[in-house]
Amino acid sequence: MTKKIFSLIILLMSFVNSRADSLSDKIDSFFKPLVSDYLVPVIFWDPLKFFGIDIGADIPIVVVWLVFGALFFTFRMKFINFRGFKHALSLVRGDYDDPEDKGEVSHFQALTTALSATVGLGNIAGVAIAISVGGPGATFWMIVAGLLGMSSKFVECTLGVKYRKLDENGEVSGGPMYYLRDGLAKYNMPIIGKILAVMFAILCIGGSFGGGNMFQANQAYAQLSGQFPALAGNGPLFGLILASLVGVVIIGGIKSIANVTEKIVPLMALLYVGTALVIILINISEVGNVFVLIFNGAFAPDAAFGGVIGVLIQGFRRAAFSNEAGVGSAAIAHSAAKTKEPVSEGIVSLLEPFIDTVVICTMTALVIIFTGMYNVEGLEGAQMTSNAFGSVFSWFPYLLVIAIFLFAFSTMISWSYYGLKSWEFLFGKSKFSEYSYKSIFLLFIIVGSSVKLGAVLDFSDMMILAMAFPNIIGLLILSKEVKIDLNSYLKRLKSGEIKKYK
Repeated sequence: MTKKIFSLIILLMSFVNSRADSLSDKIDSFFKPLVSDYLVPVIFWDPLKFFGIDIGADIPIVVVWLVFGALFFTFRMKFINFRGFKHALSLVRGDYDDPEDKGEVSHFQALTTALSATVGLGNIAGVAIAISVGGPGATFWMIVAGLLGMSSKFVECTLGVKYRKLDENGEVSGGPMYYLRDGLAKYNMPIIGKILAVMFAILCIGGSFGGGNMFQANQAYAQLSGQFPALAGNGPLFGLILASLVGVVIIGGIKSIANVTEKIVPLMALLYVGTALVIILINISEVGNVFVLIFNGAFAPDAAFGGVIGVLIQGFRRAAFSNEAGVGSAAIAHSAAKTKEPVSEGIVSLLEPFIDTVVICTMTALVIIFTGMYNVEGLEGAQMTSNAFGSVFSWFPYLLVIAIFLFAFSTMISWSYYGLKSWEFLFGKSKFSEYSYKSIFLLFIIVGSSVKLGAVLDFSDMMILAMAFPNIIGLLILSKEVKIDLNSYLKRLKSGEIKKYK
């Protein structure tokens, strides 16, 4: 029986491999008009150019929307991104963990699960793209965007816990779907809330299959086969192995996912950030000069107003795409945290953009600038980052392959949870519903590893970005109650009513 199953798998792999090019063309031809005719005109619509204002740089509406939200929440919450930082560290250490609190995972596990979905190729390739287009000055605006994005994360993750649902088994379902539907109903907007919730859920499912799955599998295979030629032409087999590994984790739900991410995220940090830190220490005498270069580049007058705005947009755009602050995805993971204080989990979540963008993206940028790779023509994306690290450590490209695989794996298991919760919101919660989604998700891993995805990657990434539109509308409406809850929490924390348990 086992031999028959093995033979069937081999036959299936051979069939998929032989039809990969044809399948690629069909997938690409299906998604290309959806991207070019519908998504690009909406998500990357430039409001300034629409009114005849040309500043020498494109300003996509989605970036404007994300930045507007981040600025609004930063001022609305009186700079909670800075005020709450120290307390966030205490929460992550478990100082305030009450074993009696309802939920499924610890503060730390919720943080690593959400981080595992955002830390990835955006930190490796996205930073390089920002610098190659906007120069070293883009790093400054990337840091600023990361700091502002901390406030957006705080608001959405606070609401995620506040409006979450717990079933009779203690399993949690939460996220924008619930606070959009139930939160807006409190403000006499039930129809608008339901429309926004359904819109978000559909976009999240699409994003989970695409950017959170096929893109990750595709890039992981591309990097591995590039370094190990023996893997070339074996995309379906690689996809099957990867799907099996992902399947083992996601079958166990959020607790299983959290148990894996709490180990993988620190390992990724040790591998990638550790190497970057060594390079920075080697060039420690140049750190001052590099930061001067970054600051001057951020306000470069050589291209007048358009030049400054162009650099700013590149930095903000890449930061927003990397940490997903305002997109709402992280609120789904944080909703599962063990806490009776929604604000506490919101404060924990503000560490995400800091770690993802302010720390990891900045370290990547420093290495690229130290090594001068941003001045080398023909290099872009992950290749620029790989060459930058590789110019110091010849073995780094192999380490980068391991890092990218771990990034891809951790991103997939986290996004499978986001997609599942959105799926259950639309189709109901049952074993059939759960395993239907997970089966489709695992199948897409094999597809992603087997074909050249082309337009489907653009489509899926845009679906993730589009999640910001319904999400931030809800956040703006509900921000008043978040501010009230925050003031109450900080007052009780100061008075000692909220006590440490460790």
